[in-house]
Amino acid sequence: MGANEFRFFLSCDLNSPVTFRIEKLDGTLPVEKSTDSGVISGAEDKRPELYVECALYIDGAPFGLPMRTRLNTTGPPYCWNELITLSSKYRDLTAHSQLAITVWDVSCGKGEGLIGGATILLFNSKMQMKSGKQKLRLWKGKEADGSFPTSTPGKAPRHERGELERLEKLMNKFERGQIQSIDWLDRLLLKSLDKIKEQESSKHGNSYLYLVVDFCSFEHRVVFQESGANLLITSPIGSTNEFVTVWDTELGKFNPSEHKQLKLARSLDRGIIDRDLKPSNTERKSIQRVLKYPPTRTLSGDERQLLWKFRFSLMSEKRALTKFLRCVEWSDVQEAKQAIQLMYKWETIDVCDALELLSPLFESEEVRAYAVSVLERADDEELQCYLLQLVQALRFERSDRSRLSQFLVQRALQNIQLASFFRWYVAVELTDHVYNKRYFSTYDLLEQSMKKLPPDVNGEDGNKLWQSLVGQTGLTAQLVSITREVRNVRGNTQKKIEKLRQLLSGLLSELTYFEEPIRSPLTPSVLIKGIVPGESTLFKSQLNPLMLAFRTEDEGSCKVIFKKGDDLRQDQLVVQMVWLMDRLLKLENLDLCLTPYKVLATGHDEGMLEFIPSRSLAQILSEHRSITSYLQKFHPDEHAPFGITATCLETFIKSCAGYSVITYILGIGDRHLDNLLLTDDGRLFHVDFAFILGRDPKPFPPPMKLCKEMVEAMGGAESQYYTRFKSYCCEAYNILRKSSNLILNLFYLMAGSTIPDIASDPEKGILKLQEKFRLDMDDEACIHFFQDLINESVSALFPQMVETIHRWAQYWR
Repeated sequence: MGANEFRFFLSCDLNSPVTFRIEKLDGTLPVEKSTDSGVISGAEDKRPELYVECALYIDGAPFGLPMRTRLNTTGPPYCWNELITLSSKYRDLTAHSQLAITVWDVSCGKGEGLIGGATILLFNSKMQMKSGKQKLRLWKGKEADGSFPTSTPGKAPRHERGELERLEKLMNKFERGQIQSIDWLDRLLLKSLDKIKEQESSKHGNSYLYLVVDFCSFEHRVVFQESGANLLITSPIGSTNEFVTVWDTELGKFNPSEHKQLKLARSLDRGIIDRDLKPSNTERKSIQRVLKYPPTRTLSGDERQLLWKFRFSLMSEKRALTKFLRCVEWSDVQEAKQAIQLMYKWETIDVCDALELLSPLFESEEVRAYAVSVLERADDEELQCYLLQLVQALRFERSDRSRLSQFLVQRALQNIQLASFFRWYVAVELTDHVYNKRYFSTYDLLEQSMKKLPPDVNGEDGNKLWQSLVGQTGLTAQLVSITREVRNVRGNTQKKIEKLRQLLSGLLSELTYFEEPIRSPLTPSVLIKGIVPGESTLFKSQLNPLMLAFRTEDEGSCKVIFKKGDDLRQDQLVVQMVWLMDRLLKLENLDLCLTPYKVLATGHDEGMLEFIPSRSLAQILSEHRSITSYLQKFHPDEHAPFGITATCLETFIKSCAGYSVITYILGIGDRHLDNLLLTDDGRLFHVDFAFILGRDPKPFPPPMKLCKEMVEAMGGAESQYYTRFKSYCCEAYNILRKSSNLILNLFYLMAGSTIPDIASDPEKGILKLQEKFRLDMDDEACIHFFQDLINESVSALFPQMVETIHRWAQYWR
């Protein structure tokens, strides 16, 4: 296509419904003042419950029914990321069609509180349909006006547009692929854009509210054209030998001849011929290349046809089944029937590949039931590795009592640990406004099934077993009220600790000795009998997390951290990945001394964490000057290198290597010396995972967190121990690359969740994760690649400056 050519679709030819995505609300909501009591209602008293109403107006008149998003109560920020499909079609639109969008708050009592509205034209001044992300400025306290011209335009007036608006317009073009991508320059631009946003925000004092709407992007631009009108008047052809450009207006439309050829190629009569077909060397290489594709990659038409053609010869290749099922035309009843028959004759796939068949790409109930039958082969330990994602996969089922939900309940009844975690994972999703009915149905099935269990050898029947799990919910509710009481205490941390112990010993003394033992939410196999007030305390931070010592039934104790006001679902996901990767490495006989401590989100803003006795690197360096001095205190050996026992030094090197690789793959951000902890035996581990998949609040973050103090503890960059560290890193990286499909499948199943860093842009996050595996390289090339990453991280100067600033901030907290 020449540089001066412009290819397009006509709006009158688009028979699909008008579709767009409501993404998020930027800015600060106005704080309402209560005139009755004279106090300002804060977040503790009333949390806004927002929804967005969208209405189409054609030439100033409403057209079709308005649509609403689900309620959002998890902000700020308020992220819906919800696809809206109107009843009207693109062909029905006129040049003056516009979308009126209003944000409402239903938490205001009897009436609905109006936040603001904005209106946007669907076609620009060049009569081209708008596409990509559009940032609309809301008119506070005004409902969107659909008349033409509107009184609530979503775009800022020209005289108010600044550098930020210009850059956001260019950013929109960049995201649509209209501006060439240059990796290093893009990173610099994004950092500068964040800085400009901060400057604009401080200039306006967050006085504006913006709603981000993402319009559909087609293969070509869409140009407005009324039905029945002539697009082009053919110019007279002169006698000169010039080429005349003739536009094919049917480009991209349904092609009957191609469809007929495809039907003939896939007809059932050809099954007899295809059964004996064998691929040539070239075709075999093409097939092997396709089978190595990650699960996130879409197959082209030729690749789909190639797999279908040689489907019979591929039946002994278990890796090929998921790719084959992707190339089936499921709308064709006969083709779908043949695919299902072949699926059951195919070489049985691995459990990790069965997870892919539970993704939203596969809607066939037979395919999803087949995936569940493969999962039945997994033992309890392996199933627990995937349980969090399998609960999320219930969103993609076609019925509330699906084969997957019944399978998970049956396995939960056989293992109390699975049952406890399964109950919590489902309970957290009960607040989901879209899928709460499905999760209520699953929760009810678990409860009814467990209560019917007969007494075990200890005389504990199903009803008593269920009560030991439900008691966990009552315990967390009481811990929430304790946290609020402690936060309201004025004074230093010591006064708050005294208040905590006073509450546990006095008003809430029933928590000291429970009436009936409760199963520990973090370790369900352990029964806890009460809290020991004298050993319980809290941490000095903004949220004041509680550190509680529980008395166990065997007269031991276990310490747990309880946090209120923090979304631990993301931490739960990351620690689950650390646990899974630790398991994968150990299966290859590589133990990197990782510390996958237990995390359980008991709500969207509360949860529990296992307490691991340790100290932060910031505290260690402040008191001992170096990591080496700290380890010498607990594991001295004057004859060993650095005065530390060989076992302790090896543990430190291995754990540094393990977390360097894992934090790089998962894109863990906001790393500083306060969220890197070290145990007495030399195990280093990371905590607090508020930023994942490449997000980081700090500018120019290094690929991995490897501070100079850690390198010095290994003897410096020239020592044999540092060389061993790099060797462990490269070995672990290549082992985890072999399981890239499993990790990508697990994240793909999380795509429908409301975890902030995933819900904001699921597809982009998964592609970032895929990039980290460098599947385009072989093992040897990856060794050189990862060694370069390590060198880049160690030599990074800017993070050291940020670390100093962070230390100052912690000092003044």
